[in-house]
Amino acid sequence: MATFVVLVAAIFTAILTGGASEDVSSGARSTRVRRQTGELRQEIPAEFTQIYQGSVYNGTEDIYRYTYTQNESSPRAIRVEVKSKGANEDYPLLFVVRQQRGILSWQVPLMIRGIYGYDKVSRTLCPMDHLQVGVKDEKETVYLEVSAASPTALNYRVNATILTDFSLSTGQSRDFLVSPSQPMYYAYKMPPDLDMVVVKVSSPSNLCAVFSLQPIKCPVYDLDRNIEFVGIYQTFMQKAAITVQKSYFPNGEFYVVVVVKATDADCTGEMETIQPANPSDEAFEMRRVKEVNVVVGPSITDSQYVTAVFVGILVFVLFYVVTFMVLFIQWIRQRNAELEGLAPRPEEQAATSAGAPINAQRTEPNYGATDTDPYTMGEQPVESKPGIPPTDQLNGPPGPPSAPPSRPAQPKSYPKPPMVHTLSDSSMEDDIDMLDDADEDKDIYRTKTFLYVADLARKDHRHLSQKYNLYSWNLLTISVFYALPVIQLVITYQKMLNTTGNEDICYYNFFCAQPAGDLTAFNNVYSNIGYIMLGVLILILVYRRDYTHQKKVDAGDRYAIDYGIPKHFGLFYAIGIALVMEGVMSGCYHVCPNYSNFQFDTSFMYIIGGLGMLKLYQTRHPDINANAYAAYASLAIVIFVAVIGVVFGTPYFWAIFSIVYVLAILALTAQVYYMGRWRLDMGIFHRMYLLIRTDCLQCSKPMYWDRFVLLLVGNIINWSLALFGAVAQPDDFASFMLAIFIINFLLYFVFYIVMKLRSGERILWVTVGLIIITLFCWTLALSFFFKGVTTWEKTPAQSRLDNKACVLMGFYDDHDIWHFTSAISMFCSFLVLLMLDDDLDYTPREKIPVF
Repeated sequence: MATFVVLVAAIFTAILTGGASEDVSSGARSTRVRRQTGELRQEIPAEFTQIYQGSVYNGTEDIYRYTYTQNESSPRAIRVEVKSKGANEDYPLLFVVRQQRGILSWQVPLMIRGIYGYDKVSRTLCPMDHLQVGVKDEKETVYLEVSAASPTALNYRVNATILTDFSLSTGQSRDFLVSPSQPMYYAYKMPPDLDMVVVKVSSPSNLCAVFSLQPIKCPVYDLDRNIEFVGIYQTFMQKAAITVQKSYFPNGEFYVVVVVKATDADCTGEMETIQPANPSDEAFEMRRVKEVNVVVGPSITDSQYVTAVFVGILVFVLFYVVTFMVLFIQWIRQRNAELEGLAPRPEEQAATSAGAPINAQRTEPNYGATDTDPYTMGEQPVESKPGIPPTDQLNGPPGPPSAPPSRPAQPKSYPKPPMVHTLSDSSMEDDIDMLDDADEDKDIYRTKTFLYVADLARKDHRHLSQKYNLYSWNLLTISVFYALPVIQLVITYQKMLNTTGNEDICYYNFFCAQPAGDLTAFNNVYSNIGYIMLGVLILILVYRRDYTHQKKVDAGDRYAIDYGIPKHFGLFYAIGIALVMEGVMSGCYHVCPNYSNFQFDTSFMYIIGGLGMLKLYQTRHPDINANAYAAYASLAIVIFVAVIGVVFGTPYFWAIFSIVYVLAILALTAQVYYMGRWRLDMGIFHRMYLLIRTDCLQCSKPMYWDRFVLLLVGNIINWSLALFGAVAQPDDFASFMLAIFIINFLLYFVFYIVMKLRSGERILWVTVGLIIITLFCWTLALSFFFKGVTTWEKTPAQSRLDNKACVLMGFYDDHDIWHFTSAISMFCSFLVLLMLDDDLDYTPREKIPVF
C-alpha cells in the first residue's frame, strides 16, 4: 500500500512539473522514462543526443546504458548534461557514471564552496580513446546511474552527446561557454616537429576563471574545488597563457581545462557578499557564464632560441671590443711617441685625445677669489686658464712636465713616509683632521665665501684613498651576505612553482615567457646580463685609470699629485660592483617576481643612485664626503622605509614619511650649505635663530649664493615630492623612492654642468657625445619601462591583463629591452662621471672652484 501511495505521488509530481522538459541541445529528441509498477531499479538502453526525463525517489534508481565505438585515431569524448529543479541541498539528486577504468559522480544541485547551488550541471567524461593505445573499433559501454534519498519523487532531465571536436590542433581556435557547474576541457597532442607550444585563453568577460593544463589521465579535475590538484594552472580574467615544453607531459599530450570560479575574489582580491542561489533563479547561473576562446600555437624554434641568446650577449661583447680597440690604439700612439722622443705636451695630449673642447665664457675674471688667499700669503695668484699649466701662460712654451710651479706657501704633504693605519684611523676620521696643527683650522677654510678644491683637499691623500676604498670592500661584503639567501629563496620559489603547478606564485609576462630547464621565464633572467658585463667593464676602465694615475704618482709627476680633481677611485669601484650586483639581484628577482621579493630588484638601484650622488659631490669636496659606514647605513634605512611603505602603505605612514622626509631634507640642506660645519645637537635651535636673524633678516643676499640656488631648487622639488606622496599615496612606494633618488641625482648633475660652464671650465667633445648618447639611451629605456608587462601590486589575474607578446626576435619582451637599454644607459652615465672633469687635469687646484 505504501509503495502504491509513493507511486501515485510520483506520477502526480511529474504531471505538475511537466514544464521542465525543455530541450538542452538544439534539435535533440525528448523521451520520458516511465517506471513500471513496483519496479525500483530499471536499466534503460540510451542513445546519444536523446533527452531523457524521469523521476526517482528513495529506494529507486534509473540506469542509462550508452554504447559507442572507440577510435584511437580520432579521440572523442562524451559530455553529459543533467538538470533538476526539484532537488535541493537536503535531498539532492545523485549522478554516477561508470566507465571501464573509472567512476565520476556529482550531485544536483551542485554546491560550490558550500553555498552556491547550481541545478544544471554539464561534465565531460574522461575519454578512453587516449588511454587504450593500440585498441581500435572496440565497443565501450558507459552507465549513468540516477538516484535520490528524497521521500518524494524528484524529476530530472539528462542528455549525453559525443564531442567529435574534442581534440585541438596547432593554430586552431576554439570558442565555448563555461560556468562553475559546466567546466570544459579539450585534448591536445604536440606534433613531432614541435618541442614547445604556447596555450592561450582569452575572454571578453571579466569573470574570474581558472585555466589548467593536466596530463592525459583519469579522472580529470575540472571543478573549482579540485582543478588545482594536478598539472599547471593560472587564474585569469580576460587572458592568460602557459608555455609548455614537450618534456613536461608524456608524449607531449595534455588536457586544456577551463572552469569559472563561483566568485571573483581570487582574481580581484576583494571579498564579495553573494546570497546563496535560488534553484529556480536561472538568471543567477547565467551571470557566471563565461565565453572563452582557446588556441594552441607554436613557440619559437630551438634555432631562434639560441640565436636570441647569442645576440643578447653579442651586443655587450661589442662594448668590450670597441673599448679595448680604443685603449689599444691609445697605447700604440703613446708608445710610438715615447720611442720617437716626441711625446706630446700634457695639454696637447688632453686636447687631442678627446677632441676640441667646448668653452664657456667666464662671467668674472677672478671667480671666488678672496683678498687674502692662504696659499699666496696675501698675494693674488696668477690667473690661469683651466686645463693649461701656468708655465705655458707666463713663459711661452712649457718646459718638461716635471717642473711646474709649486704652491709657494703650503708645505708639501705628499708623498710622506709610509704610515701605519689602525682601525681607529678609519672609524675616527671625522675627529682626526689629519692636518698639521700649525695649519689653518678647517672652519676657516670651509666657511669662506668662495671655496676652491684646494680648500677641501687638505687631508692626507693616502688616508682619503683608504677611506673611499672602504666603499668597495664594504659593498662586496654586503653583496655576499645579501645575495646568498636571496638565491636560495628564489630557487625555493621556482621549485615550489614547478612542484605545485601554481603559476599565480610568480608574476611573469606569460605571453613572452621562454622556459629553460627549471626556469619558467629564462629570458627575463638572462636579459640582466648587460648589468653584469658592463659593470665588469666599468671596473676594468676604473682600474686602468687608477693604475695609470698611481704610476704617475710613483714617478713623481706633480701634475698627477697637485693638479686637477683629486683622484680617488674607491667610489667608482663601488659603482661598478653595484652595477654587477644589480644584474645578479635583478636576475634573482625575475626567477620568480612577486610581492615578497620586490626589494631584490630595487635595493642595488638605491645604492647605485646614492653612490652616484656621493661621487659627484666627492669630486670637489673630497675632505668632507660621507664615509662608507654612514653612507651604507643611510641606504639601509632607505631600503627599510621602502619595505615598510610597500607592506604598510597606510595614510598614517604617508603622513609620517612626508614629515620625516621634509625634516631630513632640511638637515641635509644645512649640512651641505655649511660644508659639514653644521652640528645637530641641543644648540641647534639657538643657531637657527642666529641664522635667521643674521643671514635672512639682515643680509640682502645669501652668503653662499651658488649653494643657495641649488638647495633652494632642491628643497622646492623635494617638498613637492613629499606633498605629492602625502596626497596621491601611489601604490608602488618602492618606485616612488627610486624616483626621489633619480630626480635628485639629475638635479645635482644639471647644477654641476651649469656651474662648470659658468666657472669657465670646459666639457670635452667626447664627454659631450657621451652625454647625448646617455640622454638618448635613458629616454629609450624609460619608454620601455613605463610600458609595463606585469605588476605585483595587483592580483596575478589582474597582472596578466598587462601581459604582452614578445617584441624582439620572438624572445624578448618590453621589460627585457628595458634591462638592455638601462644597462647601457648606466654604463654611459658612469663614463660621463669618470670623464667629466678630464679638462682640469692640468689646472691647479687653487683655481678649481667648489660648487
